[in-house]
Amino acid sequence: MANKPTGKPVRTSRSGGASSGKKAVTVRSRSSMGRDPVRLGPDDSDDSDLKGLDKAVALVTNGSPVSKSSIDGSSTKPVDYSGIRCLLNPVWCYYGFIISVTGLTLFGLLMVFSSSAVDMLAKSMPTWSELLSQTAFAVLGCVIGFILSKIPVKVFRKLSKIAIILGIVGQLATMVPGIGSEAGGNIGWVDLGVVRFQPAEILKWVLIIWMPAALLASRSKRTVKRKPLLSFNSPPWMRKIGRIVERFVPRQYWAPIFGFTLAFLAVLVGRDLGTGMIVVLIGAVVLLVGGFPLRMFVVLGGIGAAGIVLAFVTGSSNRMSRIMATYGECSTEDLTGVCYQSIHGTYALASGGLTGVGLGNSREKWNYLPAAHNDFIFAVIGEELGFLGACAVILGFVIMGWCMINIAVRHQDAYARMVIMAFTVWLVGQALVNIAVVVGLLPVMGLPMPFISSGGTAMIMCLAAAGTVVSMARSQTEIKAAVSHM
Repeated sequence: MANKPTGKPVRTSRSGGASSGKKAVTVRSRSSMGRDPVRLGPDDSDDSDLKGLDKAVALVTNGSPVSKSSIDGSSTKPVDYSGIRCLLNPVWCYYGFIISVTGLTLFGLLMVFSSSAVDMLAKSMPTWSELLSQTAFAVLGCVIGFILSKIPVKVFRKLSKIAIILGIVGQLATMVPGIGSEAGGNIGWVDLGVVRFQPAEILKWVLIIWMPAALLASRSKRTVKRKPLLSFNSPPWMRKIGRIVERFVPRQYWAPIFGFTLAFLAVLVGRDLGTGMIVVLIGAVVLLVGGFPLRMFVVLGGIGAAGIVLAFVTGSSNRMSRIMATYGECSTEDLTGVCYQSIHGTYALASGGLTGVGLGNSREKWNYLPAAHNDFIFAVIGEELGFLGACAVILGFVIMGWCMINIAVRHQDAYARMVIMAFTVWLVGQALVNIAVVVGLLPVMGLPMPFISSGGTAMIMCLAAAGTVVSMARSQTEIKAAVSHM
């Protein structure tokens, strides 16, 4: 006669990820018999059931100290990082990321001065006014980034719920009369008199901190037999809809998707479709890395994209004219209107040639190219430093992206992996979108280039993001061992 399940936890020998040798607990209850047992570990960093990126982690970390035997405390053979394999060394990537962030920030200050000096003279202001302002923001961002780099990973997870609430409330504050401020056709600023900032930049940071934590928390809950989405008293057609919803969106993803949707809609309320696109990319990479079924992701993503195009693109004559100006022909009237900025950006790039006209010698910045020190600063870089200078900037972001991805796939903590990958999409993805806009591959959408474009909130939050990545990277096994010896 079979023994009845007691519901008592059964200890297993699997350890809790990057944390330590604490044992996970497998729970079997009466309601969950016949299903796979659920592990309730002391830390979500175990998460050996993750899909998506975690399948690649086993291959990438094969034979490295960041393997199961290393986590269990047994000895492993050191990894050979000689020759070209040094590009896979997470310690090298750790310092490479810091160097790339520092280099791009300093280079950005130089180009902000070069591209804004003429505009400052036209406003009867000292030529270095914009440089001093941007330098102050960079210093403040470095201080915030340094503080964040010293905060343990578990603290970010604990404070993420409060952060996402404050972030969404701050973004909605842009719609409050007397507080919200408009710039470039978007209502995306909060003006408090003494300070004026862009809450969407802060919202991107808090979304990245919260969404992976919410995903892991919802998936690590104890498995019990749940009631259907719609009760048995509902009509048959409603119960059928409930089963379809649960089939395409498993319940463990409801909380993160709900929060992500609120953040996205809060951004779109201010008509900032460019920032909304970056928010969508952040949410998409978190879901993919977190194991969201790819088939469901494609279906839901297609439906969501179609809805955005119908509701926010075709319904705006300004956005439609920008799209037609990018992928169609510009009329005579458009040359001085919707096509003006993109055309002069192309003029600047074409004038630069291979080596450029020289630092500070741009002609388009003489009030021909709008937002020369902001959204279109890459055009000024191409004009003054040429093709080689533009390639150097792209290389800087490529190095940054490679280092972040390499650290992420070699990290033992599922939360840190998702956070680092999401920051990669924000920092590197937004830079690539900005470059694509300047060269004419995408319509103008008002996205600045991280670390380089002028903008106080953007600079501070990009450096805050870099500090958060450093904090996550420090908990990686090899990086932690290398940093502790310094």
